[in-house]
Amino acid sequence: MTRPTLKYNADVPVEYLITHYDLEQGALEIQYIEEYFGEFPRKKTAAEIVARLADRSHLILIAMGPAPDDPGMVVPVSYKVAHEIKLDEADPKLAELVDRLKGHVAFDGRRVLYTWIGGTRRDWRGQGHFRALTEQQEFWAIEQGFDEIVVKTKNKFYDMRGTLDHLRFEVVKYERDPKDNAESKVYLSKRLLPELLGRHRSSRTVTQATI
Repeated sequence: MTRPTLKYNADVPVEYLITHYDLEQGALEIQYIEEYFGEFPRKKTAAEIVARLADRSHLILIAMGPAPDDPGMVVPVSYKVAHEIKLDEADPKLAELVDRLKGHVAFDGRRVLYTWIGGTRRDWRGQGHFRALTEQQEFWAIEQGFDEIVVKTKNKFYDMRGTLDHLRFEVVKYERDPKDNAESKVYLSKRLLPELLGRHRSSRTVTQATI
């Protein structure tokens, strides 16, 4: 795959370049980009990603940013992977997640999108790529008829929690770790309403990946 080139100019508004991937190709891209995330204790493999997302509604988005040694070239710098979760999940991990969310997120008669994995490479943080991805995710989710987005993080991921706060995600559940509060789990959600799109701030160009 030949990657596009993009010129960046600090004097004009940023146009974020986002690529929407199909499952197989997207799984390989995510496996590649996760190698650049040192804070993740275990990287996801392409096989794991395909196994999780196959046969369910899902979204794989990757944002491109200027390469540090050549600003005229772009490289993958941020990503988001999300999928639908339902009350009758057969996968043990997802069944446990849904059980933990009961009483905090309504599933009956509603479609819930779960942000499974995502992040931004360290050298590109603070540039708005993750916001652009989140806003594109919301656009897609509303278009697909989802009612709510749910995300799980840990208390120690302060930057992530701060970003989600700015994006108006609300804490719906907090599971305190008895040994280390930094390891406590935080569940956040955002209701998806059509008027939400009018509050989006990022200018985005979205393309479908081609082999």
